[in-house]
Amino acid sequence: MPVRPHGGPISIGLVNNMPDTALKSTERQFRELIADGAGRRTVRVRVFSFPAVSRSDRGRDYVRENHEDIEALWGAELDGLIVTGAEPRAENLSDEPYWPHLTRLVDWAAAHTSASLWSCLAGHAAVHYLDGIARRPRGAKLSGVFACGRVVDHPIVSGGAACWMTPHSRYNELPEHALAAHGYRILSRSPEAGADIFVKRENSLFVFLQGHPEYDAGALLREYRRDVGRFLGGERDDYPDMPEGYFDAATIEAMLEFRDEGLRRRDAEMMPSFQMLLAQQAVSDPWRPAAVRLFANWISYLADRRPTRPGWAAPRRAAPKRELAYG
Repeated sequence: MPVRPHGGPISIGLVNNMPDTALKSTERQFRELIADGAGRRTVRVRVFSFPAVSRSDRGRDYVRENHEDIEALWGAELDGLIVTGAEPRAENLSDEPYWPHLTRLVDWAAAHTSASLWSCLAGHAAVHYLDGIARRPRGAKLSGVFACGRVVDHPIVSGGAACWMTPHSRYNELPEHALAAHGYRILSRSPEAGADIFVKRENSLFVFLQGHPEYDAGALLREYRRDVGRFLGGERDDYPDMPEGYFDAATIEAMLEFRDEGLRRRDAEMMPSFQMLLAQQAVSDPWRPAAVRLFANWISYLADRRPTRPGWAAPRRAAPKRELAYG
């Protein structure tokens, strides 16, 4: 692994493979968490994405204007890496069109970073590549805010309370017993959501998040609106369950009344009424302090892996294209 000089800006790459509708919000969420977790440290973020991810014309235009080509990453000097997942298109992850880029990225991260974060579906894909552990369907979608407890002491989950809230949103999971059998260390878990944060050292430290600590307050609401719209429009057969532990009692009652009407009528023309209903609801993000602490710990981990070099000074150079700095 290349040695990073101590004292210069911490450089983090974000490989954003989310669907078009979530591209901007995902980048904003991670940038805000990085900024809050950086404290007084200077952190630079460079954004990339896989070209093989299916996108609309608008999505391709956004990526072209705001992301660096993935080929630029292979020669980049990054302390850390964050990878988000793409919406699944194939039953087997290894059949996804982005699979060759993903496997190369896993190998690259192991050799060229101090630590990397693999979010939800990206984590499932990386674990499948590293150890052949297949994700398994949960049956119903796991969606909501769940209490997660610290299992062991580790720098990534140090500080704060022993239990915290984290949003989860997924149809699949990685079996905890299979992770443990292949040397993964479970850092936090939830009775409802299973393994929450787990790690494995592959030369550098791989940190896997089955939850979404980066979510803003309205993320689960937007996903629920999308899923209800897909039901009313005939794109899915079942009416989606509400996110657990997210809405207050009055909102739950209003949502149940709309669900009953939606099951009776099932008409896409009901969506404006549903959107008006959602606009009247207030949601919060009680998981935010724990999420900031997680990212502060991860950034501190990156900083601590930079050996001190007396007399070293950061080279003066122009910022790379679309590079953002915090601190």
